Amino acid sequence: MARRKQSGKSQAGRLRIVAGNWRSRLLDIADVEGLRPTGERIRETLFNWLAPTIEGSRCLDLFAGTGALGLEALSRGALEVVFVETSAVAVRQLRANVHVLDARGADVLNQDARAFLESEPGRRFDIVFLDPPFALDAVEETCRLLADTGHLADDALVYIEDDRARVVPPLPEGWRELRNKTTGNVRYRLVQARSKE
Repeated sequence: MARRKQSGKSQAGRLRIVAGNWRSRLLDIADVEGLRPTGERIRETLFNWLAPTIEGSRCLDLFAGTGALGLEALSRGALEVVFVETSAVAVRQLRANVHVLDARGADVLNQDARAFLESEPGRRFDIVFLDPPFALDAVEETCRLLADTGHLADDALVYIEDDRARVVPPLPEGWRELRNKTTGNVRYRLVQARSKE
């Protein structure tokens, strides 16, 4: 849900699905200060990286915001996406977009990411989208919680998006970076995770 300006082709206040079943669909974005979808070029690159694994996957979209990453995953064949977002306004709009798309497999939770991760894991996820607001500086702690709390499937993939101006946060023991790239002020990485469970 990173809250910062990002260039891309989506119209102001709108989110465009890049590819898949809902390709080019435009969706409204909640009027929340600084809220914006992950840029289309970044999503295109990310989902090229995920192409071999996205079909039938179970995904977790933490700090979901507009839901751009999770909705793109569902459009491209993910079986399930759990969206976790603290802003009630953003959650209302995300639920409306899920309804408009008739997005089966979407579960939108109005909850803090930490509280969700500290809850008893009911599901284990193949892919996690981690895009916290830059100001939170939450990447390192959230990765640690993911590693420690049993929410990850074996060899899960974690997408991490953060501010390229910051020092690269360390990964939990046993995790390894598969891909990385920068676009503008955004650093994004795909990591293979190891759960301690």
